[in-house]
Amino acid sequence: MVATLELVAIAFVVLGFLIFVGLSSLKITRDYQRLVLFRLGKSIGAKGPGLILINPIIDRVAWVDLREQFLEIPHQTAITKDNAPISIDFIMFFKVFDPVMSVVQILNFSGAALNIAATTLRSVVGDMALDDVLSKREAMNNSLRNKLDEVTERWGVKVTNVEVREINPPPAVQDAMTRQMSAERTRRAVVTESEGKKQAAITVAEGQQQAAVLEADGERQSAILRAQGLAQSLSTLMTTAKDVDQNTLLLQYFAALKEIGGSPSTKIVIPMELTGILTGIKEVAESLKVALPVETLGKNGSSPI
Repeated sequence: MVATLELVAIAFVVLGFLIFVGLSSLKITRDYQRLVLFRLGKSIGAKGPGLILINPIIDRVAWVDLREQFLEIPHQTAITKDNAPISIDFIMFFKVFDPVMSVVQILNFSGAALNIAATTLRSVVGDMALDDVLSKREAMNNSLRNKLDEVTERWGVKVTNVEVREINPPPAVQDAMTRQMSAERTRRAVVTESEGKKQAAITVAEGQQQAAVLEADGERQSAILRAQGLAQSLSTLMTTAKDVDQNTLLLQYFAALKEIGGSPSTKIVIPMELTGILTGIKEVAESLKVALPVETLGKNGSSPI
């Protein structure tokens, strides 16, 4: 009975060992994972994805993630080309392109990358002036990425991107930048105000010019209408004058001379056609002598006119 119990216990132990070995022999890797296999201490390559069978007694494995990852580089103090201390932090993005090299060539990639990033940052910033560091961030990112990639490539890691997050210049430089920014804003405000006044003056001048043009056009149209009215009046007068006889015209001359004689002016302008007018007056007077009664005539037969 005792022997039977011992055999059952041994069988359970063997069965448990076989189950353990079987489960340990099966490895499942995803699409973004690779399994670096070491047999008796020697690397025999990367396996996966999918189901992988190994010998748990003589094989050892290392898991590698192929997805893109990032590493935050804390603030590092660097000296620019013009001897200005500046504090910078950035993010490094990387991904493994050779799983075997990433396991065999480097023990702690994160620690190594932090130290390489710090020294590379100082090297890049030391070749740039402070103004370039503040204004040419994209160029600095590209320079950091290229230099870091040259180092990490031998570890089977590719640096895909580097992004500088924050740049902190010295306090004195920050104060100078603040004053410069304030002066620039003041200048822009003055320029904007000047442009506004200029545009307003131009608008007013254009309005005055248009008003003057319209006024001149109005006066010209008025003059044209007056001239047309005068011409029409003269035309009517000439038409009417054709139908008036010589005596009527002479009577009108008489009326005009009477008005001139009653004027207080000391100088009177006599038309050049005075001789012709006097001749007409004489003819009218003779005709009137014949027409009027004798008692209306003055002495010596002279007319009261």
